[in-house]
Amino acid sequence: MSLSTHVLDTATGLPATGVAVMLERRTEQGTWQQIGGGETGEDGRILDLLEGAPTVSGQHRLTFDTGAYLGDEGFYPEVTVTFVVAAPWQHHHVPLLLSPYGYTTYRGS
Repeated sequence: MSLSTHVLDTATGLPATGVAVMLERRTEQGTWQQIGGGETGEDGRILDLLEGAPTVSGQHRLTFDTGAYLGDEGFYPEVTVTFVVAAPWQHHHVPLLLSPYGYTTYRGS
């Protein structure tokens, strides 16, 4: 499985640079285990969140540190997106459209 993300600041119309993102998977015991992450580049992207982690199906979540990016202007200090990987051999892309008072996400391609 490969997993990427792209964070766009819809208030400015620009990529959100420097947003820390943590990737976790839910274990069989029901706890969350960090398996990857990174920081968005100048284009707002992280192309490989897995950092060589093994391919697994099941629940995963991305936590975006939006508070550090938005500062005092933001309402959401972090955004957590939980999703299910049913086909671990496929590429998964999870974009985040972000503004100080809202966000949207979807499964990209």
